[in-house]
Amino acid sequence: MATQVVMPKLSPTMEEGQLARWLKKEGDKVSMGEPLAEIDTDKATMEMQALSNGVLRKILIDEGQSAPLGQPIAIIGEPDEDISELLKSAGEAKPGKSEAAPEQIPESDAAPAVETKPDEPVPAQAAAEVSSDGKKEPVQTGERVLISPIAARMAAEAGIDFKTIQGSGPGGRIIKKDIETAMSGKRERPSATPGLRPMPRPGEKGVIYGPSAYRDEPVSEMRRTIARRLVTSLGPVPHFFLTIEIDMERAADMRRSINELYPDLKLSINDIIIKVAAVALIQHPHVNASFQDKTVRYYEHADIGVAVATENGLITPIVRAAEMKSLLDIPDEVRELAERARARKLKPEEYTGATFSISNLGMFGIEEFTAVINPPEGAILAVGAMAPKPVVSDNQIEIRQQMRVTMSCDHRVIDGATGAKFLQTFKQIMENPLYLFVG
Repeated sequence: MATQVVMPKLSPTMEEGQLARWLKKEGDKVSMGEPLAEIDTDKATMEMQALSNGVLRKILIDEGQSAPLGQPIAIIGEPDEDISELLKSAGEAKPGKSEAAPEQIPESDAAPAVETKPDEPVPAQAAAEVSSDGKKEPVQTGERVLISPIAARMAAEAGIDFKTIQGSGPGGRIIKKDIETAMSGKRERPSATPGLRPMPRPGEKGVIYGPSAYRDEPVSEMRRTIARRLVTSLGPVPHFFLTIEIDMERAADMRRSINELYPDLKLSINDIIIKVAAVALIQHPHVNASFQDKTVRYYEHADIGVAVATENGLITPIVRAAEMKSLLDIPDEVRELAERARARKLKPEEYTGATFSISNLGMFGIEEFTAVINPPEGAILAVGAMAPKPVVSDNQIEIRQQMRVTMSCDHRVIDGATGAKFLQTFKQIMENPLYLFVG
């Protein structure tokens, strides 16, 4: 009997999915439990399994298109079975967000449903040209370019137009190897300033340019989720901000000493910040809390979300019970989580349910900024750059390593004095980090 394949719920926060790649084509035989397609959820790329046996009779949405949970996306049936009624009902189906959809969320490490691909296809619409009458006309009508995110980033950094490259991956997809081949034949003049490219040459004088050509690319599910959550955070959540400056001399010295003792550890200042924040949260449970409409929830452990920038947006893998872990444990865990976050291989439980988050832009030279709270968490700490600055000490001007941090607080949970006391404790431990090794 023919059945409809609907968009499944592949993560706890998923509301719709984007079809990254069909693993079967129309006419292929499929078996129950066999991978049928790759779906981009809000945080990862996951495999969708077939829930029945038969033949993939009809694909209802193309790669790159999105569908809400429960919407029919394909039909599986017998080779000669009449599926006209199912096609008709699929065209009429408009499920809402509350409509049930089959869950394929993995319950354990042994579950075969999750296998993310760092080289997943990213469809991009071809560029457009402006004709003499001012109208935009597509360069390649109806065609798409399939390119993996890694290859897209490499092409952008190397200044290579990927639309000129013939992909060697499945379905003509452009993969990392194709960009490396193109780069081997391209030699750019070195830029005088690292990170900057040569200025483009000016056009001829007197030339009048029309509106710029452009291309439209489908918004990833991760970027859509970020957009939705920012709206729901900044609007309903009453933010206030507290900033404090910290003397980082002793923390920097401790980091240097530990890395000399353990060269393979590669302890970072951010690792120390995670540990110190976790210890301070346990001392200030009213900050390690979240607003739950009719209750305030206080957490027993400090589960720290660490913001990681990926090609598709920001994701916060979680260091669970960070206050219980040593400075020898945190660096490897953070690196491993960050690597899998960039490869879209995190499991839902590894990026949902933090009690507090840290966002560090110091490595980009940002001295101070404010971050948006990730609901339902009660606060997030924005960390600026550590840099040498002149400070007054014992009526003398000295050059010392300084760092500014700003905490965004949910005023429904955290009062001003509560947040200030937390930052005092955080500052005290950061300026005297040997505290972490006593008591």
